[in-house]
Amino acid sequence: MRFEKWQALGNDYVILEAEALPWELTGPRMRRICDPHFGLGADGVLLLSRSEGPGFVAELRIFNPDGSEAELSGNGAREAILYLRRNGWTERDVFSISTVAGPITPTITSERTCSVEMGRAATASKDFPAGEPAGRGTLSAAGRDWEFQHVSIGNPQCAIVVGEELEGLDLAAIGPGIEGHELFPNRTNVSFLRIDGGRVRARIFERGVGETLSSGTGASGAAVTAFLRGAESPITVELDGGELEVEVSAELDIRLTGWAEPICSGELSPELVRALTELSQ
Repeated sequence: MRFEKWQALGNDYVILEAEALPWELTGPRMRRICDPHFGLGADGVLLLSRSEGPGFVAELRIFNPDGSEAELSGNGAREAILYLRRNGWTERDVFSISTVAGPITPTITSERTCSVEMGRAATASKDFPAGEPAGRGTLSAAGRDWEFQHVSIGNPQCAIVVGEELEGLDLAAIGPGIEGHELFPNRTNVSFLRIDGGRVRARIFERGVGETLSSGTGASGAAVTAFLRGAESPITVELDGGELEVEVSAELDIRLTGWAEPICSGELSPELVRALTELSQ
């Protein structure tokens, strides 16, 4: 069974094609694949299948290492997009793929870079049902109150401006209480940020993952938060794994630009395939 492993700003995913799988990709199997000791080690799994809908090159599903499904990932989407081109699914520079969050449209600019129309962000959504239309709120976690901005970009984002505190925060201690807070029935991704004009420095605590080197949707949520506070688009978001450029329109349409590249490819070992098969029993 063939796989490829890709990374974007240190955010790595195992890519599998659905038609090549001999069994359903269940939660336990995804956890085993992502396990750094007994599997391939990854921040998640990207599952690609031929789209049944007209106008789409592929359908993309995104899974976290805890086995849960994510609606969208900016880094994962770029990895999948460039994989599709590299592996002959399309020869076009501009095309669309479907995701749980809805359609996204990339423009490939080189072998390792692309821009992605991520859709329209919103400050009100079902993922923050108690929220006001502006998406502002306050919650208590890790022994203190946090003012936050809710942003939905296909998945929920909780952006918290902390200024000069940013680098000293212990995200492993703070993040879980915010991710699983009762205000967010589907849990939430969390970004902590510092805004300096058109630049944003952000650290990401990703739902179902923990602190990560980068997140495309997290960067988008941080950029929208800066935009709502007066920053001009485009906005450069500096993450631990590198930088992404986020364009935000007046209507909060998002265009995300960055790179992705393959790390390795091959066949899953017979031992791992056997272990994954036995997990169905």
